[in-house]
Amino acid sequence: MTPLWTAQDAITATGGTCPADWQATGVSIDTRSLQKGDLFIALTDVRDGHDFVATALEKGAAAALVSRIPAGLPADAPLLLVPDVLKGLEALGRAARARTEARVIGVTGSVGKTSTKEMLRAAFSGQTRVHAAEASYNNHWGVPLTLARMPRESGLAVLEIGMNHPGEIAPLARMVRPHVVIITTVAPAHLEAFADLAGIAAEKAAIIDGLEEGGTAILPADLDVTPILTAKASLAGVTTVLFGSHAQADYRLTDVQITEFATIARARQAGQDMLFKLATPGKHFAANALAVLAASDALGFDRAITTTDLGRWAPPAGRGTRETIVLDDVEGHSFGLIDDAFNANPASTGAALDLLAACKPTDKVGRLAQGRRIAILGDMLELGPTEIALHAAIATHPALAQIALVHCVGPRMRALHSALPKSKRGHWVETAAELLPKAPQLVDAGDIVLVKGSKGIKVSLVVDALRKLGQPTPAHQGTE
Repeated sequence: MTPLWTAQDAITATGGTCPADWQATGVSIDTRSLQKGDLFIALTDVRDGHDFVATALEKGAAAALVSRIPAGLPADAPLLLVPDVLKGLEALGRAARARTEARVIGVTGSVGKTSTKEMLRAAFSGQTRVHAAEASYNNHWGVPLTLARMPRESGLAVLEIGMNHPGEIAPLARMVRPHVVIITTVAPAHLEAFADLAGIAAEKAAIIDGLEEGGTAILPADLDVTPILTAKASLAGVTTVLFGSHAQADYRLTDVQITEFATIARARQAGQDMLFKLATPGKHFAANALAVLAASDALGFDRAITTTDLGRWAPPAGRGTRETIVLDDVEGHSFGLIDDAFNANPASTGAALDLLAACKPTDKVGRLAQGRRIAILGDMLELGPTEIALHAAIATHPALAQIALVHCVGPRMRALHSALPKSKRGHWVETAAELLPKAPQLVDAGDIVLVKGSKGIKVSLVVDALRKLGQPTPAHQGTE
């Protein structure tokens, strides 16, 4: 196997010192998932990674990147010593980016970064060797880690770039140096750190700062803040491509048909009609798929192959994964579960409710005569001073007309609970744990249940409790 990093390559990249020679086939920051031959990065976060260096080496790590030598290790231990571990990881990331001839796509946006990253992986894997993170590694350590893990033989790299505060995106974008950037959308999220939506748009637009010469910015056409994005692209002198439903979009959605298990979309570009299908429902997915098709054209991939492979994409776990939970093997009674418990803001919650509304419950199989659409919604975090109003506003979402019952989890979701019509009010609880004993009463055979919330509110516990009511079987996939 070709080594990902040799000792000399890593020393050259970081300026560090190491008494031993070694070759690494991977890069790890967690001893629980570390594979034999990995270079272990001793980052300090909640825990100090130096406390786990000995364990990493015992598990077969090729070496460890450290800023001090942990006690008890021999003098000839394979330790790459640098002044600062995070800066050392960044240096590895920059070196990995510099040595590859891969084309690079950077993705940001308030909603849909991970789903779009996975769409890009699915769409292009049949045409080139694609490198992308297995998880949402989009922050100050996740981006350099993804770069440091990139094989030099990669043909395409796809990187998410996220943010929580102003000034975070531009330095990461300059590290990534993408040939194409995609901004999925700009929506109310992280408003604790930004004055308004215009501030979020300006921060998202900073991804353009990293574009390589001759690069392309693929931007949403349908937003009030679109002019902020296009002005940034114009100032940078890059090629701008707009996607969406707006009449001025270069890639324009002309029709989207949503079924329970699929999305069929028509679009128009340069006077030509396009037809594409996704094996999961969601109008927002159709828009993001259109951005993927724009990236395909910008990078010179075969659009027909891209469209075919894109049709096989499914959302990542926890972001709209659809399952069938079998309650009775003999009778075959079951309920549908949509696991969207990884993240939430007003835009993604609205999209999830739209998906639930498009699903069809099964009547006359449960205790109740009619199958129901049920939403279990947890707090949307980091929304700033207007968070209570934003939670209450969900009560006006059109999809709620098709939803029988809404259970609310978290202090902020109490505002939605109060704003709902009494006929749709389910339980309100302060924490997800309080809802767990009620799980058997939350659902009946024939129902379809959506669980949605920010990761910090832990509604994933409710997902697990619902799964334990029966035997889960994968079904079709579905939201953010």
